[in-house]
Amino acid sequence: MKKFLLSIAAFGMAWSSANAADLAARPYTKAPPMVAAVYDWSGFYIGVNGGGGSSRKCWDLISPGLGIVVPEGCHDATGGTAGGQVGFRWQSANWVFGVEGQGNWADFTGDNISTVLFPPTGLRNRSHIEGFGLITGQVGYAWNNVLLYVKGGGAVVADKYRTNDVVTGVEFDRGSETRWGGVIGGGLEFGLAPNWTLGVEYDHIFLGHRDVSFAGSVGFGGVPAGAFTRRERIGQDVDIGLVRLNYRFGGPIIAKY
Repeated sequence: MKKFLLSIAAFGMAWSSANAADLAARPYTKAPPMVAAVYDWSGFYIGVNGGGGSSRKCWDLISPGLGIVVPEGCHDATGGTAGGQVGFRWQSANWVFGVEGQGNWADFTGDNISTVLFPPTGLRNRSHIEGFGLITGQVGYAWNNVLLYVKGGGAVVADKYRTNDVVTGVEFDRGSETRWGGVIGGGLEFGLAPNWTLGVEYDHIFLGHRDVSFAGSVGFGGVPAGAFTRRERIGQDVDIGLVRLNYRFGGPIIAKY
């Protein structure tokens, strides 16, 4: 019996030694590296925007036949705006480049009493920006899902003007124009979800001075409707602040080892 027990013990020791040797011979396998998710800003996008703006309007009456410019005063046309944008971006390392088209409805209004026309009561000069469009290029720098960018390009603004009698409120004449200019701006945008981004943007539109012809309205001053009444030299720039929400097509996240 004693010999039998010794044989079993010897067998167990031999099996343990062989098993340990087998375990030691297995090669070491390195753990896979950590994978970092990197936000990619490349691709087509479409979005909506909303905010507000202000335009400084200065009116100068051009004297008939003389060409003398007589200042009538200035006012700020302010209000809200909403619209949409579509564009394309491509990313190289941390740099992001893009092109974008934007169109907005606007309701920027303001007025002042003319210092020249029909004193002592005078006429009230009114301005109304009905909409604007932007075509711009962009250059930005991205920190993963945060993008800081500047933009610049061309702009177009739809303006309407009219004057009303201060006492009665009856319209005297009106004018309108589509004015082209330039725009510069910048924004900060955040990637919220795989394809959604939210950002804020500021734009300044340079429009300079233009001569605008006015035509009579029915009901005041005995001027037939549509008859030429005067020319005004009107200067304006526009400042706009927007909140923007974009949806980008394609896969925005890539793996970086």
